[in-house]
Amino acid sequence: MRKTVTVIVPVLNEESTIEKLLTQAWVKEADQVIVVDGGSSDNTLHLAQQFASTITSPAGRGPQMNAGAAMATSDILLFLHADVQLGPQAMDAIRDSTSKPDVVGGCLDVVFDGDDWVSELFTFGYHYRRHLRIIYGDSGIFCRREVFQQMGGYRDIAIMEDYEFARRLWKLGKMALLNEPVIVSDRRWRKAGLVRTWMVWTLIQTLFSLGYPAEKLGRFYSVIR
Repeated sequence: MRKTVTVIVPVLNEESTIEKLLTQAWVKEADQVIVVDGGSSDNTLHLAQQFASTITSPAGRGPQMNAGAAMATSDILLFLHADVQLGPQAMDAIRDSTSKPDVVGGCLDVVFDGDDWVSELFTFGYHYRRHLRIIYGDSGIFCRREVFQQMGGYRDIAIMEDYEFARRLWKLGKMALLNEPVIVSDRRWRKAGLVRTWMVWTLIQTLFSLGYPAEKLGRFYSVIR
């Protein structure tokens, strides 16, 4: 039986990216698309309402994604950031992988936008570190809806909610690490700087893994729009 997919997109002041994502043909192949706004002060919500179901929730990716999941009716939940684009076979690959009963979820293969060596370096790193069980939200994390409910959803923490969620998901069954790409914006390291971005990512992940409170780590991670 064909698996149904709900796309859930948490947003906050993403008017420059949200329309491009929601009008993409591959996103339209989803059975349901839910945009969860965390209190945008720009035109994000108005733009999203033209292409998707929209709800509001307290700001924070964890609460926003949980709110979207509570509204979802499909077999599979796919969580996307507003600044990504899907590869053309993404939905088919997700449906095919989750037709296997031992697969609880998985992610897509991150490809960073841009054609320079820096984008290629980040793309290379993301591809191989997911085999070390290091997965972030920009990878297009997906899972079975019943598994999400069993897990209690995302934690309401200031940062690393995606990494923490994926680590728990790994423990419940097989993860499908798909080769189908999700193209991720390079706006963070372009604006914040390559060295600083890499150092901040490494510092946050290391300290979080050592048990440092996510609420304190959040101060190191600046918002980039």
